[in-house]
Amino acid sequence: MPHAERKIVIAGTGSGVGKTTMTIGLMAALQRLGRTVQGFKCGPDYIDPTYHTAVTGRISRNLDSYMLSHDTVKDIYARATRSADIAVIEGVMGFYDGKNPKTNEGSTAEISMLLEAPVLLVVNCQSMARSAAAIVKGFQLLEPRVNIVGVIANKVGSEGHYKLVREAIEQECAIPVVGYMKREDHIEMPERHLGLVPSIERGELQPFFDKLAELVAATVDVERIWELAQSPAVPVTEETAARSIFRKQAPEGDACVRIAVAKDAAFNFYYQENFELLEAYGAECVFFSPLAGEKLPEGMHGLYLGGGFPEEFAELLAADEAVKQSIRRAVEHGMPTLAECGGFMYLTEAIEDTAGGRYPMLGLIPGGVKMQKKLAALGYRDITGAEGNFLLGPGDKAKGHEFHYSTFQPAENALIRSAYETKGMRGMKQEGYLNESGTLVAGYTHIHFASEPEIAQKWVELCVDYKRRGDM
Repeated sequence: MPHAERKIVIAGTGSGVGKTTMTIGLMAALQRLGRTVQGFKCGPDYIDPTYHTAVTGRISRNLDSYMLSHDTVKDIYARATRSADIAVIEGVMGFYDGKNPKTNEGSTAEISMLLEAPVLLVVNCQSMARSAAAIVKGFQLLEPRVNIVGVIANKVGSEGHYKLVREAIEQECAIPVVGYMKREDHIEMPERHLGLVPSIERGELQPFFDKLAELVAATVDVERIWELAQSPAVPVTEETAARSIFRKQAPEGDACVRIAVAKDAAFNFYYQENFELLEAYGAECVFFSPLAGEKLPEGMHGLYLGGGFPEEFAELLAADEAVKQSIRRAVEHGMPTLAECGGFMYLTEAIEDTAGGRYPMLGLIPGGVKMQKKLAALGYRDITGAEGNFLLGPGDKAKGHEFHYSTFQPAENALIRSAYETKGMRGMKQEGYLNESGTLVAGYTHIHFASEPEIAQKWVELCVDYKRRGDM
């Protein structure tokens, strides 16, 4: 029998019921009790893990059972929870919502079953009492294999209202209601807007985290949650460790190549596992901030420009010609480069904001991007590579996610060679941009390397070739 460990999934009956508020408050309350907390987020979200990381002091990870194999999800979980006392896993959307309305694929429910993790269900109890029990009962019955161990009543009107809800749920569903949050607690999350990351980095949200910890500790039985979180360990055998996609592939010692990674408030959407896979194949990731006026570091052999919010800082990015020139020169010289979403936007001719302001960018991609107020794209993507793409050739497949408010408008008469083909809910489309030499792969899709580890291997190998050419 595997030994026990502690993990808990914070799931919701739907989006907007208070999962993130509850998750952060619980993390902060557990920290105050001296527990070491490891955070996770189900699905491809980049923003909620930023909160988790700020609260716990440990890098929060995404657990995504659609983009990644089940073995890889378990591997990511097991590696991240070493030396942690408890894992707190925030769900995505409603508990059963995922890739397919007919199955549990890609849902929080699937992650909870995969990890044998107990589940706390957050229920919006506004304007109901006994009906809350019907909702919880439905969640229990839809999938008998899930282990819903308790309920948090959110948005109750008073302590008396909470007692009505609790009595109904505990009688009909035979699980405890471990606490509540009031409607008038005024603890709405700060708008998860584009200034989120810099405000977290400056510590401006610490008072908010402290307030959440106090509110949760006052009306939620944190010690009871600690007890309910006891569950079977996710086993990692010698055989599974040997099969891990994150095991060291390169010889020990100095990194064979160095890959520059733009990381600041404008470029910050990265999966930690992408870095770890590059490192497994022998790369050292060197972080720099274009926003802070840092030019591309010397002695680099590859470049990674991730997603983020360059449109929020378009004026600053446009004005720093020295930074733009350092990156432009390297890409034109053939440095193997991947630019995703915000990074892709940065490499176009210009970013145009919703007010019509136009800000010149690097001009490496013929065309510009135009911001709009409504979402341009959102959802998982099955990716098939293209001829000449150094990361993904025509027979190669990977998985990723797309989320952006801008559209790319090619320059007149420009020949745009697509970097890959993507398949989403609305069918197939050609996506991205590949330069003539094939050393620049750019597009809106955020690629999860753990869906196809050869991406990291191929990138490092091309960086080695680039380094050799430079040494000749």
